[in-house]
Amino acid sequence: MAALPRLVCASSVALVVWAGFCSAVCVEVPSETEAVQGTHMKLLCISCMKREEVTASTVVEWFYRPEGGKDEPIYKYEKKIHEFPSRFSGRLQWNGSKDMQDVSITVLNVTLNDSGIYTCNITREFEFEIHRPLFTSSRVIHLTVVEEAGEDFTSVISEIMMYILLVFLTLWLLIEMVYCYRKVSKAEEAAQENATDYLAIPSENKENCAVPVEE
Repeated sequence: MAALPRLVCASSVALVVWAGFCSAVCVEVPSETEAVQGTHMKLLCISCMKREEVTASTVVEWFYRPEGGKDEPIYKYEKKIHEFPSRFSGRLQWNGSKDMQDVSITVLNVTLNDSGIYTCNITREFEFEIHRPLFTSSRVIHLTVVEEAGEDFTSVISEIMMYILLVFLTLWLLIEMVYCYRKVSKAEEAAQENATDYLAIPSENKENCAVPVEE
């Protein structure tokens, strides 16, 4: 029995260590590709670094390309923010993290003309003692702006299931009410029949039916 508390303790320690490790993991999540006109749209760009690569200087460049057009710079982050003159002037907001693994931006008050291809270029120069290697990566987002939000398939299915459940519960309630009504009616009919049968018994038989009392 002494081994059981040790096993529980070891499992708890392992769980805490595993949770701490998982909380520090960087996950490269793809960005949403549809926005609604007039809302704010976050263009998600995440580039994870390994633990030994954390010390680095990072340069982030964002480009926009309309349908049939060419890439044009719209945003740059290199220790400070630089916004290029474009259709997005005054509508871009930095949403990156302090460790520069999340280098996302947000487009404010999205318009239909904002549909197109967005490219996020990340350049990192790692600060090792012997050498300073460069690492580059890119994320491409095909954004479509719509006038109104479309219904999600999951929400549609949930709504249909909710209506089916409501109909089922209503029918079940009606069936229960009819069943209870019939049960009460039968009980009342049985009581009335017993009362009628008792009244139909002659008075002599009623006296005979009385239970004799012993003195």
